[in-house]
Amino acid sequence: MLDRLADLLDLPALSPVTVAMIVVALTIAAIVRGYSGFGFSMLAISGLSLALPPSRAIPIVFVLEVAASIHMLPGVWRQVDWRSLWPLILGTVVATPFGVHLLATLSDTSIRLAIAALVVTATALLWRGFALKTMPSLAATLATGGAVGLLNGSLGIGGPPVILFYLSSPAGTAAVRASLVAFFLATDTYALALGAAEGLVTTGTFAAAALLLPVLLIGIAIGSRGYIRTEPATFRKAVLVLLLLLSVAGAVRALA
Repeated sequence: MLDRLADLLDLPALSPVTVAMIVVALTIAAIVRGYSGFGFSMLAISGLSLALPPSRAIPIVFVLEVAASIHMLPGVWRQVDWRSLWPLILGTVVATPFGVHLLATLSDTSIRLAIAALVVTATALLWRGFALKTMPSLAATLATGGAVGLLNGSLGIGGPPVILFYLSSPAGTAAVRASLVAFFLATDTYALALGAAEGLVTTGTFAAAALLLPVLLIGIAIGSRGYIRTEPATFRKAVLVLLLLLSVAGAVRALA
């Protein structure tokens, strides 16, 4: 596996320690994804970037993220809130190119810190019981999708707005998790296509992702079992804690 993975990524030989780091990072990220429906990209990219060049790590993570969603979607298809999903996706697709433009004009550090502050504040409100009585309006849903697109295009971390959107809505736990799985399938496929257009995705990327696929599937299976055994209130709190930890990690990464 060591030589094969290095050959596929056109890198020097990888040590057993490096491969172990890749496997552990992917396993943890996949368990989180199987449980909550999100979090894989940020965790996997953070872990893999310690072992691989980001230009190699990020495309592999996007391929695995799409594979994770395809694997999970059939089991949650009936729970997806399609009425809110389509405006979210539309807003994201339209706003992502503007986010890419922001990447070239705004400070990466200041935006990451602003996102962390926003997520911490919103998480605190949700933890104290804040919730909407009805699903957000079409305009609010499109605006949320737009925020996701701006953040995804500029920083590659567009998840927090849509996660907070669903957690604050009256949608049930199953609908929240299912809708996030479907949403990230659409947006990650879009991001993967943009990466391919820039020449960042190669046949080696797909081959390396295929080699790591068993790790992904095992992690998702473990995480999904944890979700099945979790009460809705516990799931909500666990997702809020995870979102808080990811936002703090993003802030630390910005300051590093």
